[in-house]
Amino acid sequence: MKLSFRNRIALNYMIATAVIMAIIFSVVFFIVQETMYQNIDNNLNFEASKHSGEIKIIGESIQFINKAEWEEVEHKEIQINPIFIQIIDVNGKLMDKSPNLKSDVLPFKNINEYGTHFNTNLKDQTIRQIQKPIESNGVTKGYMLAAMTLEPSMMVLNKLRNTLLISYLVMLCGLYFISRYLAGRSIIPIKNITQTTNRITKNNLNERVELPVYKDELYDLSSGINQLLQRIENAIERERQFTSDASHELRTPLASLRGTLEVLIRKPREIKEYEEKITYSLTEIDRMTETTEQLLLLARLDANNNELNKILISLPSLINEILVRYDKDILIKNLKVELQIQNKTELLVPKYHANLILDNIINNAIKYSKHNQSIIIQIISIDNSILCKIKDEGIGIKHEDIPNVFNHFFRSEALEHKHISGNGLGLSIALKSAEAINAIISLESEPNAGTTFKINFLSKS
Repeated sequence: MKLSFRNRIALNYMIATAVIMAIIFSVVFFIVQETMYQNIDNNLNFEASKHSGEIKIIGESIQFINKAEWEEVEHKEIQINPIFIQIIDVNGKLMDKSPNLKSDVLPFKNINEYGTHFNTNLKDQTIRQIQKPIESNGVTKGYMLAAMTLEPSMMVLNKLRNTLLISYLVMLCGLYFISRYLAGRSIIPIKNITQTTNRITKNNLNERVELPVYKDELYDLSSGINQLLQRIENAIERERQFTSDASHELRTPLASLRGTLEVLIRKPREIKEYEEKITYSLTEIDRMTETTEQLLLLARLDANNNELNKILISLPSLINEILVRYDKDILIKNLKVELQIQNKTELLVPKYHANLILDNIINNAIKYSKHNQSIIIQIISIDNSILCKIKDEGIGIKHEDIPNVFNHFFRSEALEHKHISGNGLGLSIALKSAEAINAIISLESEPNAGTTFKINFLSKS
């Protein structure tokens, strides 16, 4: 049987409540029944005890005293719930009985098997009976049997049972519809989530699920779906950005490479000319490879892998590694690089992202510096952060270009610096890396006077 989520909630709630109600109603019924039997047994005990003093034992015979008065009382009074009294000897032989039994006889049953109180029948009527031994000088001479009809009590019990049963069924039916209604109201946010997610497509990822008012499980579900949608949107945006950037940046070198090769095969040429064209083609291929790798790196940085942030390195050690990496370029330009550390304590930063930031900024400082100039790198520990300054004396950046230097493929006055290699992705990578570790990058620059980059790392020491 396939039920909707709403009906399953209502059914499960109804089953759980039905079990609890069945237990409660059963307990109520058995308590009333036990109370009824206890009251009847108390009355029978009282009557048996009272009539025990109204008997006489003559030899082997046991009889009532003043039985004539007993009969007279029964004629004068109407007994609603009469008490039947009977005396038997140890062998079960009838010795005497109350006048209201007339020709009937109360049954005698084994006390060890049935106990002193039990239910039995008299003239097709259910009665409650007690059997008490009659003793003389410590010897059991017989038994006194006392009984009372159970018909009125059984009528009350049957009515109570029927009332409880009908009430149970009616309450279950009402409970099912009420719980179904409440379940329907409870899953309204789920329906809203379903409707919203059904509207979302690859071209419409900016829509989000409305968050419920109360911060409960449905709030967590809605928030989780919104976070998932945000991650999907970011991934698709990275894909679009990569495709757009790659097609934009690779189209020109590919066209240039194709044109060069087509010209090269039109007619036989000198070996030197072949070497020049092939060398140029290889340079273009290297440039495209570098651009592709940097674009892929930007896409990975957008994903922000937190596992990479757990690997730490000393900031001075990292800077020394980068300077060794560019040692050849520094020697060619005869640059003087000075590393100033104001605090000798251990200064730890995330290795992967800090390397990307400093590598690109130091590389730019070297590329855009003129011969025989200086580059000063300062490391300053301030409270819970580490400030790294990288100052060069290079060509600088125009003031109006500073807001755009972190954009993809932007190069300030690129036509005037064709001799300086680059594709305008280095600072974009540096900025994405800084965002991944909550670092802050800022810069100050003056044309022909140099540029100062400031990177503020959160201290990991």
